[in-house]
Amino acid sequence: MKEIIIKVEGMVCGGCENRVQNAVKTIKGIKNVVANYKEETVSILAKESVNIREIIEKIETIGFKVKLEA
Repeated sequence: MKEIIIKVEGMVCGGCENRVQNAVKTIKGIKNVVANYKEETVSILAKESVNIREIIEKIETIGFKVKLEA
């Protein structure tokens, strides 16, 4: 298992957190997802086989912006 933390812009409430969590949970191999709009983060526990690119695309598909660290 691996832990992935992604910065996400655009979450402004608990409803946004739920949308992100529910979307990411649909990806095969995801074990747990916790979104935090105040910290603008999504913490994910996933199998090693999960591709971070797939997670980013899923989050962006529902209208949020993933903030990649420079």
